[in-house]
Amino acid sequence: MSDYLPTIGLEIHVELATQTKMFCSSKNDSNEKRPNVNICPVCLGYPGTLPVINQEAVRSVLRVGLAVDGEVADYTEFDRKNYFYPDIPKGYQISQYKNPLVSGGELMGVKLTRIHLEEDTAKSLHNENSKLKIENSLLDFNRAGVPLMELVTEPVIKTATEASDFARELQLLLKYLNVSGANMEKGEMRVEANISVSNQQPTTNNQRLGTKVEVKNLNSFKVVEKAIKFEMKRQIEILEQGERVVQETRGWDEKKEVTFPQRLKESAHDYRYFPDPDLPELFVAEIPDFAPEALRRAMPELPWEKRERYKRDFRLKEGDIEIYVRQPEWGRLLEEVAEILGNRDLVQLTSNYITSDLKTPVSARSLAEVVKMISAGEISSRGAKDILKIIQEKGGEPRAIANEQNLIQESNKEVLEKIAKEVLRENPGAPIDFLVGQAMKATKGNANPQVLKEIFIKIL
Repeated sequence: MSDYLPTIGLEIHVELATQTKMFCSSKNDSNEKRPNVNICPVCLGYPGTLPVINQEAVRSVLRVGLAVDGEVADYTEFDRKNYFYPDIPKGYQISQYKNPLVSGGELMGVKLTRIHLEEDTAKSLHNENSKLKIENSLLDFNRAGVPLMELVTEPVIKTATEASDFARELQLLLKYLNVSGANMEKGEMRVEANISVSNQQPTTNNQRLGTKVEVKNLNSFKVVEKAIKFEMKRQIEILEQGERVVQETRGWDEKKEVTFPQRLKESAHDYRYFPDPDLPELFVAEIPDFAPEALRRAMPELPWEKRERYKRDFRLKEGDIEIYVRQPEWGRLLEEVAEILGNRDLVQLTSNYITSDLKTPVSARSLAEVVKMISAGEISSRGAKDILKIIQEKGGEPRAIANEQNLIQESNKEVLEKIAKEVLRENPGAPIDFLVGQAMKATKGNANPQVLKEIFIKIL
C-alpha cells in the first residue's frame, strides 16, 4: 500500500439549530418522533408557494466561515439543484452553486474549498413485510427544508485518521458556536468522503489523482475511519488486478463493514443549476446584522484558543486539556476552582482529581477546599479521594467529612518526632521507607508521611 498515494476530500452536511426551517416557518426540531408534524405547503413543495430566507441560518454559516478564516462573500444567491428523488418534494433542492456564502478557510491544517447553505431533504423509511415479501417506503417530511450547511474540504487529507480527526474538530467548533448540536446519531451531522488512490508519481506542481469515489452518509467518526480504510484497500486491489476504478457513489454497510455501489457519480452539469427566481440576491456586505466585524466581536472563545490558554495559563498536561476542551462543563469547574485557589501551581493537582475521581460534578468551593487540605498536608491523597467520593454520593462539607472519617493527618512535628524516635529504638539500622511505614502503623495511618520522612532523615 505504500506504493499508492491516497487522496481524501470531505463533504460534511450539518443541520443548523434554528427555530424554523430554511425557507418557511415550520418548526425545526430534530427530536420530533411523530412523522409529518412540522410541515407546511412550502416545505412540502406545493405549487404556488414562495420561500423566504432564514436570516439566522445565514448568520450561522457566516460565523462558521469567520471562525475558520474563510472569505465571506459580498454577494451570494440561491440556486435550484435539479434532480429527482422521492424525498425531494419540489423535484429540486434549493442550494448554492457559483456563489457560496464562504470561500476558502482552514481547520486543523486542512484547507477548505467552500461553505454554503441549502435545505435538507425529507427522510425515507423503508419497511420490509416478511410475510408478503414486499418492501414499502414511507416519507417523513419533518426534515424537509431544515437549514443544511455543507462544508467542502480540498482533496488534501491523506489518512482515515486525519479525516475523522477533522470531523471531530468541526463538530466541536459547531457546538462552541452553538449553531448545531451536530449529533451524528440523530443525523444532525453527516460525513461524505471522496476517496481516490493513485500509483502515479506526483508531477512537479501537484499530485496525480486517481479516480474519485464518493462514500455517502457516514454517521460516526469510527465509521468514517472504517469506510475510508476499506475503500482505499478496495481501490488498490482493483488497480493491482490491472482494472480501472469506476467513478461512482457508494454506501456503507454497517453489518458487513464494506462499501457498496449506489449509483454513478453525477457531475455539476447533471444538476442543471440556475438561480432560484423566487429568492432575492443577497448583498451580504450591505446587511448590518451580517457585518464580519460585528460577528467577530460576538465570537466565543474557540476550541484551539482554549487549548492555547489552558497550556499557557495552567500548564496542564495535553490529555487533560483535551478533556476540558471537549467537555466544557468540566473546564468550567476547573477554572472556578483555580480562581478560588489563586495559585496556578495547584491547578494540575486539581485536574488530577477531576479527571480520575469525579464522575459527577461537585461544587467548586468543595473541590477547592479538598485541594487546599491536601496541599497543606492535612489529608493524604487517599483521604482526598475518600472525601470526594462521599461528597458525590451524599454531599457534605470536606472538612466535616475529614473529621468524621478520621482522615485528618497528624503533622505536628513534636508529636511525630517522639513517635519516630520510638520506632528507631525498636528498629535500629532499618531503611527509611520501612521506618516511615512503622510510624504510620503506630499512628493508625493518620500521620503525614512526608513530614515523618523529613523527621527520620533529620534524626539519622
